[in-house]
Amino acid sequence: MQFLNLVSTELYKIFRKGRSYIGFGAIAFIVIVIQIALYVDGESYLELGTQNLKESFTFQGNLLNGYLSVFIILSSLWVHIPFLIALVAGDLIAGEASTGTLRILLIRPISRTQIVLAKFLAILIYVLSVVLFMAVLSIGSGLLIFGEGDLFVMKDMLYIFESSDSLWRIMASFIFSFLSMSMVASLAFMLSSLVDSSLGPIIMTMSIIIVFMIVSSIDLSIFRAVKPFMFTTYMGAWREFFSDPVNWAKIYKASIALMVHIFIFLGFTIWHFNRKDILT
Repeated sequence: MQFLNLVSTELYKIFRKGRSYIGFGAIAFIVIVIQIALYVDGESYLELGTQNLKESFTFQGNLLNGYLSVFIILSSLWVHIPFLIALVAGDLIAGEASTGTLRILLIRPISRTQIVLAKFLAILIYVLSVVLFMAVLSIGSGLLIFGEGDLFVMKDMLYIFESSDSLWRIMASFIFSFLSMSMVASLAFMLSSLVDSSLGPIIMTMSIIIVFMIVSSIDLSIFRAVKPFMFTTYMGAWREFFSDPVNWAKIYKASIALMVHIFIFLGFTIWHFNRKDILT
């Protein structure tokens, strides 16, 4: 009961800060802008993507539909959401350390491990709320504006999924996105325990992600050896839900890799926080 009260307190701290709502506002703005852009010029977008295929295939039906708009939004936002998550997670410990409230928290009859776990559970709930908000807004607005239809996806090859086969793939992608964003939150959370300024963890988190993404995109033998150890290698595995058949082995591998990173980052945070000197 005491732990749940601590989690509730941490959630209150998160949602009383204005920066916690920047993510919701940014997602709402970007989703609406993308939907408007597709409504105005979506046919040109589809024309560009299918012009080489029209010589061999005839496309019928509503290709510009709500499911396609959600897929485009997922492709556009999954790189940007980590910054919005880091903005909050990077402040959880460092922010309290800079204001001095961390010392007050640590004199309570609660173990430091419980404090870390309560804060981490609170940030996971925040991440879940952000991902749910994005899912509801993008799917709801997409279906309202464009309606249902078969999902047209161009990856290594052309995939066309029936309308009845599209929604579960999209929902599974959001679930995997929650796992990816939880990993980002655990990284920012760990970095937040190392410093006394919330700006540092935010910058460091995004710097690490950007560097890892650049390394992942360069196909050199020296980088291939380290790619399996970089979490960014696995964050894009949500796209495997839009293959036929679904590459479950790759999804399982990516999920396990991300969870291992989460436990490593969280474990280090607990270890370091228990050794943290709050008097200096």
